Amino acid sequence: MRKTETPLSHASLAESFNKDEQRVNWHDQTLWFIREKRDKAAWQIPEWEQLREVASTIKSNVLANLHEYLTAFEKAAINNGAVVHWAENAEEHNKIVLSIIQKHKASNIVKSKSMLTEECHLNAFLAKNGVDVVDTDLGERIVQLANEPPSHIVLPCIHWKKEEIGELFHQHLGTPKGNADPQFLTGAARKHLRTKFLSSSVAITGVNFAVSETGEVVVCTNEGNADLGVQLADVHIACMGIEKIIPKRRDLGVFLRLLTRSATGQPITTYSSHFKTPRKGQEMHIVLVDNGRSQRLASDDFRNALKCIRCGACFNTCPVYRRSGGHSYHTAVAGPIGSILSPGWDIKKYSDLPSASTLCGSCSNVCPVKIDIHDQLYKWRQEITKKGNSPKQKTILMNIMNLILSHPVLFNLAGSFGRKVMKWAPSVVNNRINPWYKQREMPEPPPQSFTEWYKKNNNGKP
Repeated sequence: MRKTETPLSHASLAESFNKDEQRVNWHDQTLWFIREKRDKAAWQIPEWEQLREVASTIKSNVLANLHEYLTAFEKAAINNGAVVHWAENAEEHNKIVLSIIQKHKASNIVKSKSMLTEECHLNAFLAKNGVDVVDTDLGERIVQLANEPPSHIVLPCIHWKKEEIGELFHQHLGTPKGNADPQFLTGAARKHLRTKFLSSSVAITGVNFAVSETGEVVVCTNEGNADLGVQLADVHIACMGIEKIIPKRRDLGVFLRLLTRSATGQPITTYSSHFKTPRKGQEMHIVLVDNGRSQRLASDDFRNALKCIRCGACFNTCPVYRRSGGHSYHTAVAGPIGSILSPGWDIKKYSDLPSASTLCGSCSNVCPVKIDIHDQLYKWRQEITKKGNSPKQKTILMNIMNLILSHPVLFNLAGSFGRKVMKWAPSVVNNRINPWYKQREMPEPPPQSFTEWYKKNNNGKP
């Protein structure tokens, strides 16, 4: 009999990550340090909140008129000399990219960071079809060599220590064993990647912003790897979700001021590269991907998630993400934003993610485009329960709670019984079966309920 695979869950994967307490602590501290840098960068701009409001309004306008902006972008891009492709889903996107690569008989390509290609699992698809893909962003290359997905959309290898990276480079790049100097390792990566750039005729990039007015795409990097890949290649393939559109070039000023300050606390991205017209002899392909976005667009409750500019600010502030790691989310885009995007792709597979939150609202507070992330997390929990995708055990327990909380007599009896059990037989709740007890000490039982205390101290008045 074939053994069925245990479905991945945030709780079990987070528990595995938490076994390394030292890693959890510095992961938490490092991300909070970046959150603090974000705050300092934001406070230096008096009009920061106004910028957020303007950016959110621009995105609302785009989502309300997406068809018009996309068709205008397509027309302008074609006039610029680009070839525009439309993909309904990840499978179509991957086949389009492969067909372009095969047309040019390429077997080795370079790629800059692109969360859309991670979402579509492009690397694995191309590898199955005999194409070697090299991620040229340093963090992406590290996790690629480790055969891992990125754990953060801006800081892909934030969960790795420099000593571990030194050992990884020793195994794959032949660097001296035990050398964990960041400057040396960066130099070794640069030398390694330079040969890949020079030998590749096809370069794939993501897209941070696509300007409807001009038909150009803008790619933001801190390493210049997208520029180098595109300028040395004969073919440039830009892959983008349809929500990356902004109306006019002048709107870039708003988003570029918000993006990197929110992501890393920098005043501006090191490279904001505009790709509009392919150079003489070069082909430029733009692949516009839906992959569930139109369905999200039709939902009043979840449409605003499409405003996301992939800055990662919600990751850095989230107390759950910081102490559970990106891989615990078992999806391409982790963290709070991933927890409201992923159920839209597969509500059953990702039904656990909206519960990976305290609903503290910090994610919404730092979002540069004012996405109501914590509200959507709560709404997804309701939607998941309505569709019958909550765990059976949780459903049964919630029904019992509903019964008890709806009847005052039962509520008072349950409270009294619970206090007696915790006092006279604490082992009933202080055991490994109780998930709460795994990481916490159970509190001392109070001598009386709040209702009893209130009656006693209010002269018996209700």
